[in-house]
Amino acid sequence: MPTVTASADGPPTSARPGPHHWPAVLSVMMGIFAIVTTEILPIGLLTSIGSGFTVSDGTAGLMMTMPGYLAAAAAPAVTVATARIDRRRMLCACMFLLAAANFIAAAAPAYWAVLVSRVLVGVVIGGFWSIGAGLAGRLVPARSARRATAVVFSAVPLGSVLGVPLGTLIGDLAGWRTSFAVMGLLSVAVLIALAVLVPPLPAEGAARLTALRGMMRSRGTRHALLVTVLVVLAHFGAYTYVTPFLERVTHVPPGLITVFLLTYGAAGILGNFLAGTALARHPHATFGAAGGLIAFATLALPLLGRWDVGAIALLILWGVGYGAVPVCSQAWFARAAPHSPEAASVLFTASFQATLSTGALVGGAVMDRTSPSTIMALGGATAVVMVVAVVSGRPRRSAGAAGPGGGRRPGRPPGR
Repeated sequence: MPTVTASADGPPTSARPGPHHWPAVLSVMMGIFAIVTTEILPIGLLTSIGSGFTVSDGTAGLMMTMPGYLAAAAAPAVTVATARIDRRRMLCACMFLLAAANFIAAAAPAYWAVLVSRVLVGVVIGGFWSIGAGLAGRLVPARSARRATAVVFSAVPLGSVLGVPLGTLIGDLAGWRTSFAVMGLLSVAVLIALAVLVPPLPAEGAARLTALRGMMRSRGTRHALLVTVLVVLAHFGAYTYVTPFLERVTHVPPGLITVFLLTYGAAGILGNFLAGTALARHPHATFGAAGGLIAFATLALPLLGRWDVGAIALLILWGVGYGAVPVCSQAWFARAAPHSPEAASVLFTASFQATLSTGALVGGAVMDRTSPSTIMALGGATAVVMVVAVVSGRPRRSAGAAGPGGGRRPGRPPGR
């Protein structure tokens, strides 16, 4: 399953034979899948939830804005504050909060209750991801740590590209509240799996504030941060409002919206596969190509997206592009700090989530004042800037093997 292979430097593991807890690895993966899906579920249900509470599309976009900002703050805070707590207990606590958040949303009597549930989702994202992403190497022997890490990270693209269309399908069939209720039941199932399958995991090697500050002095980290911010801003600023675009510009019937989003999701899986195989040898070209596909698709949608065929073709390109983004971003952060995997994971999570929220917030403000086509054009322009940043930061071949860590060979720490 090709995902974040560049992060395979993974958490430090000993040379001695380790445990064989592959079911535990899968349960952690399912936890991240449930979190990612819950986070982006409102994208496909935006208009349904907004009309149900008589709020505008921009106001409904707060469901995407709030969790990301809270997750950005929770990622370093939870990691540092829980440095001495058993990781299994932390994962179970986070899954309990996720189940509660989904059930609160499903039963929400007013829009404020939905926003309360999204606050809980934000805390869970920051806490579970910053802890769970670095556990794979402790659950399997050292020789299998790379594969286990890839399995855990595979939940990110799977949740990102499948969560919206599947949630929308359930919402079309049984209402948006049912979508959240189903995610609540999935969260409970994952909670039980974590409690049963994950062994006791005393905290060790947790990221410290000094390590996080040290990473920010790395040129490779700063470049990874810039490129990630630009591409995530471009994507979520536009994709959060793709359903209103399809309804108002392409004039897709409500029953077919799910088909369009499922097509996008399938393309995202392909993008993840392609990025996973190309990243190790061509990290800059892969990330630049992902941004380029997003830029082309969003800029062309206002022109070619007026027809079903054009919209589907561009959504396929968009899906391939974004399917590669989480893989590329995590890989760039990991390469910039190969000896601080948890710190790299925290910075990846914080930057990704904060920018996700900013994109949804800015997109909502623009949406309420202009049109879905303007949203797509602005997203495309931002993606173009991201591609320029990737190209301008590409290291010279004479400086060593190409890589986002300032042109050094993979596995060597970037310059401080």
